[in-house]
Amino acid sequence: MDDFSNPDQFFESIRADAAPSPLDDMGARLGQVISGSLSAGLEVRLDRDQALEDLAVGRYVVIRSRGRIFFGMVTDIALDNANPAFEKTPPDVGNAFLRDIYLGTSIFGRVHISPMLVLDEGENPGEWTIRPVKTVPGHYAPVATASAEDVGKVFGEEGERRDGDDKMVHFFHIGRPLDMENVKITLNLDRLVERSSAVFGKSGTGKTFLSRLLLAGIIQQEVAVNLIFDMHNEYGWEGNAEHTSKVKGLKQLFPGKVSIFTLDDESSRRRGSNPDFTVTIPYESIEPEDVEMLAGMLDIKESMIGAMDVLYRRLGKNWLRDFLNDDWIESYGFDKEGNEENARGLKALADDLGQPSSTLAALRRRFIRFNRYQFVTEKGIEDSVSRILQYLEHGQHVVLEFGRWGDELPAYVFVANYLTRRIREIYRHRKEQAFGEKNEEPTPLVITIEEAHKFLEPGIAAETIFGTIARELRKYNVTLFIVDQRPSGIDPEVMSQVGTRVTLALDSEEDIRAVFMGVAGAQELRQVLAKLDTKEQALILGHAVPMPVVVQTRKYNTDFYALMGYAEGETLQHRAQKSISDLSGKRKQRLT
Repeated sequence: MDDFSNPDQFFESIRADAAPSPLDDMGARLGQVISGSLSAGLEVRLDRDQALEDLAVGRYVVIRSRGRIFFGMVTDIALDNANPAFEKTPPDVGNAFLRDIYLGTSIFGRVHISPMLVLDEGENPGEWTIRPVKTVPGHYAPVATASAEDVGKVFGEEGERRDGDDKMVHFFHIGRPLDMENVKITLNLDRLVERSSAVFGKSGTGKTFLSRLLLAGIIQQEVAVNLIFDMHNEYGWEGNAEHTSKVKGLKQLFPGKVSIFTLDDESSRRRGSNPDFTVTIPYESIEPEDVEMLAGMLDIKESMIGAMDVLYRRLGKNWLRDFLNDDWIESYGFDKEGNEENARGLKALADDLGQPSSTLAALRRRFIRFNRYQFVTEKGIEDSVSRILQYLEHGQHVVLEFGRWGDELPAYVFVANYLTRRIREIYRHRKEQAFGEKNEEPTPLVITIEEAHKFLEPGIAAETIFGTIARELRKYNVTLFIVDQRPSGIDPEVMSQVGTRVTLALDSEEDIRAVFMGVAGAQELRQVLAKLDTKEQALILGHAVPMPVVVQTRKYNTDFYALMGYAEGETLQHRAQKSISDLSGKRKQRLT
C-alpha cells in the first residue's frame, strides 16, 4: 500500500491518475470542449496541467470528433472558476497543498476556439478533403495543439503540384505559425494573383519587406508578370533596412527576369541600378482623365475639372502644353497681324471658352508643377507605354523607379494613373480579341501601387482606373497589388473586392475595422490582429489561403536570396566554372 503521509506525494499521484491519456495521432492535449456554437465559437476547459502562460492567441488547434478533424485557432484566453464566490473572496493558495486541491477543479483556465475548417479523410489512406465548417464537435471532444502534419494537411507544401482538375498550382512559403518551428505556411500564388490583393500595416512594420517576399514568389514561380510603381526605389535595386545596411532588390535576385525603368535616370544610375529604359510622357498625350485624380491633392474644384474638358475639346492634344506656356497665353487674343482683339491673354481665352478667368488662373496655378517635371517633355523620346508592354509580353517584370519624384505624391499618382489607364485598355482589347482562346490571351498582369488610398478614396474610386480594375477582378487579366498603411482610406466597395489581405500591426480602430470588412468571424480575428508584434508578424486571410492564418513572416535575407537562385563571391565563381565545364563536356561529345 502506498504511503501518502507526504501531501505532495499524494497529489502527485492524483495528477498522474487524472492526466489524459495521450493520443498517438494528436499533438499535445490542451483540454476538452465544454460549450459553444457555430456562430460564437467553442469554449474549451484546459486540463489542470496545461499552463495558460504557454498559450497565445493565433495558435492552431485540432479537435477530433466522430472521425472528423476540426481545425481551429485560439482567439481568446481567460481565467475561470467553478465558484463565483472565489472572485470576491479568493481562496488561500499560498499553501501548496490547498493550491493543488483548487487547481483544475475549482479554478481553471479556459480558451476560446474559432473553428475554421473540417478535414474529412478520403477513400484512400492519407487523403484529406478540406471543407467549410458547418457544424461543431460534441461535448468533451478532446482538443490538442495542431501538429506539423496537421498544418501540412491544410496548407500543403511549397512548390508546384497538380490539383483535382489536373491544373498546375503554385504554392509559396510565406512564414511559419507562431510557436511552431520548421513548419511552413504556404500561399496559393495562382489564387493570389487571380484577384486584387493587399498588404496593410502601420509605418515601420515591414510592409515593403513582406511585399518583396510575395513579389519574389510571383516572379520565381512565373504565375504572372509584375508592373511595380516603385515610389521610394525599394523594389528594383538595393534598398535600405534597419537590421542591415542594404538588402537585395528584385533585379539582383532575378537578373534575367526583372527590368528597371526609371523617371529619373540620374538618380537610378547614381544608385547603381543601371536602368533599362527612361520613361518620358509627352504633353500631347496627356488627357484630362490623366490629371483628374490629382483633384484631392491639388485642391482642384469641380468647376476646374469642367474647364479642363473644355480646354481639351477646344485646344486639342496640346491643351496642357499651351495652357502652361506663358508666351502662348500672353499672345492669345492677337490676330495674325499682331493687332489686339477685344481682349488678350487669359481673359481672351476665358471668353472664348466660356469660362471664368479666375477659374482658369487657379487651374494654371495648380498645374504649373508640370513645367518642372522633367519626365514630361515636348515630344516623347520613345513610346513608354509600348516599351513597357513589350517587356511584359516577353515575361519580363518591370519595376518603375521614381527617383527624386517619388517624394512628390502628385507626380507618383499622375504617372501611375497615366500608364495604368493605357496598359489596361490594351489588355482589355487583347483579351476581347482572344475570344476565350487561352493561348492568345495576354499574360496575367499584377500592378503594384503604394499609398493606394490616394488612388482608391471614397468618392473617386468608382471613377478611377484602379477602382475599375479592382471591381473587374481578373476580367481582363489585370489585378492590383495594394500596399498601404491606411486601409480605412480605401473605398469600401473596392475593399470588398480585395481577394487576399495580408495585415501587419495596425493602431487605428478605423483601419482595423476596414481590414475585416465582409469577413466572417471578424470579432474573434480582431483580437488576434491586436496582439501581433510590431514587426515580422502578419494575419493573412482571403482567397489565397484556406483559412485565416497568423504567421511569423519569412526572413528576407541571404538565405532567402540563395533559395531564389542568387549567388555571389565563391558560390558564383563555382557556378560559373561548373557551367563552363558542362559546356566543354557537351562540346567534346559533339566533336566525338
